[in-house]
Amino acid sequence: MNYRIIPVTAFSQNCSLIWCEQTRLAALVDPGGDAEKIKQEVDASGLTLMQILLTHGHLDHVGAAAELAQHYGVPVFGPEKEDEFWLQGLPAQSRMFGLEECQPLTPDRWLNEGDTISIGNVALQVLHCPGHTPGHVVFF
Repeated sequence: MNYRIIPVTAFSQNCSLIWCEQTRLAALVDPGGDAEKIKQEVDASGLTLMQILLTHGHLDHVGAAAELAQHYGVPVFGPEKEDEFWLQGLPAQSRMFGLEECQPLTPDRWLNEGDTISIGNVALQVLHCPGHTPGHVVFF
């Protein structure tokens, strides 16, 4: 597996572009904003984006997910359903920080402890890691 970090938003939050070296299939992890910047990186990479993965429901990790999913025609996976409150509250989160309003988001698939995500020939295990948010997950 390979990766590239794409810092996004005024928070300089890390959005990660990860991919399988053999198949050149890729996923975006936590696209928190700056959709145009992320599109430029993905398009310049020569990779085929297959999915968007979310670790948790905070605005700075989710803000561009819906726009990018629509643009590339890919599904959004994660986090665990316990973060539904945060994802439905994205408009309030964006107003709180004085950012462009972000619409509520419902992922195509909620993730659970023990799920496996495939990116080409790479398999990532989903671990539930509550604390920062109730539905926070990590990929291992």
